[in-house]
Amino acid sequence: MSDTPTTAAADDGAAGSEAEPAPDPVGGPAGIRGLVGRPSVRAVAAGLLIAASLPPWGWWPLAFGGIVLLDRLLAATTWKQRLFRGSVLGWTLFTPTIFWMSQLTAPGYVLAVVFFGFLVGAFCTLVPPHAGRALGLIGAWVLCESLRTAWPFGGVPLSLLAVGQVAGPLAPVARIGGVLAIAAVTVAIGVALSAAIARDWRKAGALVLAGAAVVGLALVAPRGEATGEEIQVAFVQGGGPQGTRAINTDRRKVFERHLRASEDVPDGMDLVLWPENVVDTDFDVQDAKEGTELQALARRLGAPLSVGTVEGIDDVNFRNSQQVLDAAGNWGDRYVKVQRVPFGEWVPFRSLIEKVAPDTLAARDATTSHQSGLLRTDAAPLATTISWEVFFGHRARAAVEAGGEVIYNPTNGSTYTGTFVQTQQIASSRLRAIENGRWLVQVAPTGFSAFVSPEGKVEQRTATKERAVRHQAVPLRTGFTWYTRFGDTPTRVIAALLLAGAWALAWLSTRRRRPIGP
Repeated sequence: MSDTPTTAAADDGAAGSEAEPAPDPVGGPAGIRGLVGRPSVRAVAAGLLIAASLPPWGWWPLAFGGIVLLDRLLAATTWKQRLFRGSVLGWTLFTPTIFWMSQLTAPGYVLAVVFFGFLVGAFCTLVPPHAGRALGLIGAWVLCESLRTAWPFGGVPLSLLAVGQVAGPLAPVARIGGVLAIAAVTVAIGVALSAAIARDWRKAGALVLAGAAVVGLALVAPRGEATGEEIQVAFVQGGGPQGTRAINTDRRKVFERHLRASEDVPDGMDLVLWPENVVDTDFDVQDAKEGTELQALARRLGAPLSVGTVEGIDDVNFRNSQQVLDAAGNWGDRYVKVQRVPFGEWVPFRSLIEKVAPDTLAARDATTSHQSGLLRTDAAPLATTISWEVFFGHRARAAVEAGGEVIYNPTNGSTYTGTFVQTQQIASSRLRAIENGRWLVQVAPTGFSAFVSPEGKVEQRTATKERAVRHQAVPLRTGFTWYTRFGDTPTRVIAALLLAGAWALAWLSTRRRRPIGP
């Protein structure tokens, strides 16, 4: 596939051509400038800038620089050039930011990088290279991220622009349009900077004003309402090593760590929360020894207790759920996870992969439910998103719509070493809290666990590996933000209209340039 630059001048104020520079001595200043000027090198730089804007690095302003480079890379190009340059950016973006996936499945990590990088390139081909490029890039990027939140395998919403921007001034935009609206404003600002560099002040000003209007609207938009009540919530993090898998871990030890840590829960709590799947049994936990011990714990605490359970169903299926016990030790509500981790909790194309790499596969697949995620307790109704589900805006939204007054994210990141997953998940939890105007409690067996305010402020975050019990008063909230009420649909429609409008502008520009008569 050719990446030879076109000699046609870029539109929108860009001057000159993008022809390759003349050869220079290797290592000389002109040679270095020539290397840096190559489109493929600039595409790598754009991908690295966007990657660095995401957790765990979190230098969110760098995303705008990446978009500036991408906008210039797409100017005055053929569709093949846009495909290649966009793919290079995508491969560079995903290689570091989803590296943690290699600890789950190394072949899957490589395939994911190749596929999702190519997907970025494919959407770049939809951007008109001349007139309309600004609108087209905004629309194409949003639609690309939108597709990744839903497909393949039910969605893989990783390395989204919003995960980095939640640390910056664009975070409030989440409450009016979720992660896609944040992406739209981020790209708009980047394109505005690109236009300013090209001295196209009219375009730069229009895009900045549009972005400022969206941020201003977010600041006055509905953000949920306090009910006037608050509950005392404690979460329990049992601690222990990272980089472990259920297949080679003593599941009883994990359970006992949380039993021991629960001894530190103070009196007077209204609700005690445990992480995802720290209670692992071969059959229904309510009929197991662990079930009896949990009943005794709830009675001792004198408070409702939510625990994450993994229960064997048969040789090929298991159930991942959160279950509630009341203060008297009686079993109550149960929520079974809806959104499964591909290649972690279920294996797509299992029959095919078993023929080539049987040892890399999980032995059983998780079942799924069609529940909203609402988990009822005597303290408050909890909008529950189990682990991976917190990366999906629609999961928390469905549970809040069903009546959740606090968002609860029980998770288990102990499979992964380092803090890649943990920092990305905390950022996603911040987004879910802002989107729905609710307090959120995230709790993991080996960290991070934290309380997150409706404004996205992280409080009492634990470290990895440590044993910890944290507690605080959590205000209950009701009412809907615009995102809770309308979801991603309005932003998707606007993105499609922007892309259609971009091509309409490109067509009109071509008509104006077409000579009249013979």
